[in-house]
Amino acid sequence: MTEFDGRALRNAMGNFCTGIVVATSVFEGKPVGFAAQSFVSLSLTPPLVAICPGKSSSSWPKLRDAGSFCINLLAADQKHVCDAMAKSGGDKFADVQWQAGVTGAPIIVGTLGYVECELVAEHDAGDHTIAVGQVQDFKMTDEGKAPLLFFRGGYGEFGELT
Repeated sequence: MTEFDGRALRNAMGNFCTGIVVATSVFEGKPVGFAAQSFVSLSLTPPLVAICPGKSSSSWPKLRDAGSFCINLLAADQKHVCDAMAKSGGDKFADVQWQAGVTGAPIIVGTLGYVECELVAEHDAGDHTIAVGQVQDFKMTDEGKAPLLFFRGGYGEFGELT
């Protein structure tokens, strides 16, 4: 296997623009969550999505143990939510409004939408885990808003769609 400089590879991958999501659940009666870029629609039949938490995440084991989770699609005006969910420890939900979804997982107010899932599979993938969720419920809440995007280490949003 060819050896790569990790930082150089990360910078190269930063040229791929991604949306930002927050994965949430309730563990031992408290909301838990983390911000992620690695999220994808996997299958329509059955309806499956995947998210790829880092193995160093202290939040993912709690979401896994809960057995269900919600993927919240962040809007361009929700960088503060991303920042809150990207930190380790503390009360990440202190300044984040949310309501419980059908699985009990937090649905963050003001997002572009959400996808509630039951965890159905996990796959080892280097320093990350590929977690597969079967969709239990979903809703797109505001199609007029722009998504929060991550590109080359910074946040941004779309210009006009063509």
